[in-house]
Amino acid sequence: MATMTLDATALANAVGGQVRRSANEPITLQDATTDSREVPAGGVFFARIGEQQDGLDYLPQAVSAGAAAVVTQNAAKALELSAEVAVIEVSDVTTAYGKAAAYYLRQLRSHGELTVIGVTGSAGKTTTKDLLARICSAAGPTTAPIGSFNNEVGLPRTVLSAPAHTRYLVLEMGASGIGHIKYLTSIAPLDVAVELLVGRAHLGGFGSQEAVAQAKSELLDGLVEGGVAVLNEDDRRVRAMAERLGPDKKLLTFSAAGNRQADFRATAVKVDEADRAGFTLEHAQFTTAIQLGLVGAHHVSNALGAIAGAVAAGVDLQTAVHQCDRATAASPHRMDVRQLSNGAIVIDDAYNANPDSMKAALKALEKLGKGRRKIAVLGEMLELGPGSADIHREVGKLAALAGVDCVIAVGEGAKPLLDTVCERAEAMYAPSYSEAASLIKDAPKSGDAILIKGSNGSGVWRLADQLLKGDRACSH
Repeated sequence: MATMTLDATALANAVGGQVRRSANEPITLQDATTDSREVPAGGVFFARIGEQQDGLDYLPQAVSAGAAAVVTQNAAKALELSAEVAVIEVSDVTTAYGKAAAYYLRQLRSHGELTVIGVTGSAGKTTTKDLLARICSAAGPTTAPIGSFNNEVGLPRTVLSAPAHTRYLVLEMGASGIGHIKYLTSIAPLDVAVELLVGRAHLGGFGSQEAVAQAKSELLDGLVEGGVAVLNEDDRRVRAMAERLGPDKKLLTFSAAGNRQADFRATAVKVDEADRAGFTLEHAQFTTAIQLGLVGAHHVSNALGAIAGAVAAGVDLQTAVHQCDRATAASPHRMDVRQLSNGAIVIDDAYNANPDSMKAALKALEKLGKGRRKIAVLGEMLELGPGSADIHREVGKLAALAGVDCVIAVGEGAKPLLDTVCERAEAMYAPSYSEAASLIKDAPKSGDAILIKGSNGSGVWRLADQLLKGDRACSH
């Protein structure tokens, strides 16, 4: 299968729609996209209707890029905008996009050997996915998402980007409510499911950690017959998910705490002066030392999950270990430690935040900022529900315990964390990232260590970009 092509009727059947106009040229599903700028020649443009704009308004741009077909909820408008492309009408474009990905994945499976690996967890998903992609790439052609493409649009985009010869498809699966991961696994049933941890991210959508656990466990329900669940033995809620596995499923476990019951475990964990962890990996009769290039001791668990997941997918253990050793961050704004030209250190962990990742980031600041003035720019943690204020106050306590000298809270929701740091650190408040930018324009000074951390929606990642832009920062 060099390139999967189909006609308008077959495309309509795949996405559950109706042909409103056919086209003469073959249509390819590979790299089908919701972004008009990324449509390949002969490809499909899925014109989603967003909160702010109608994707169909960009149909002319998609046609110029080479689109052969458009999937839309408004065929009449599409027919007016272009006389060139096939028009497929559906009731919901996002759902149709998922159906297209599911169809494409079935074709990939039928034409070659393919192993699909899914990763979820309240924290660490992207790092673990990146490590898995690194390991699997050394064993065969691998497709994995860029950054955190883990929702009802990003996951289909990743599936549809996979070339015909893909051997390993590594997927990140996120959820902000019950049923979200169930939907994602209906698009991409899994051969291997990696469960990292059940934390307090998105509590506003779930209401409790028990509900988070229920949603995350949907990953296991998405396993194909003979599939392997890879569970974190150190998290009791994850450990309990083993009860969901039927006799046709397999189980592997991992433990960063060295639990002897786990299949993959870390012992003799040591953290160097740059807060990078080294440990001894034990599996059956196999023992070896691994030194991570990732910042933060919490990455030991992520590395174990990636190694166990890769082995479950059939990758040689020695290959998995070799690829994890010295591995550094592959996605932006994730524990990216840079030293500015003036000697100050910036810890850019600004892509997203929840209570667990905040705790890990502050520990990293404490370690890396030893002997330095420590500044923490902390954006709001979003989607925490009614307990948001109290959870932010907990983070404030953690900042105080980490010896942070100055805390800048960004966003109204983050303001309560200042209640618990004001007696032990300089406390500042900025309503938005733009106001925070003016507060840190002269910081950090030589010898300072600054952490930038917050939910993606808080915008603090822009501060990291501004701070590093124009400065010849280098990896620390």
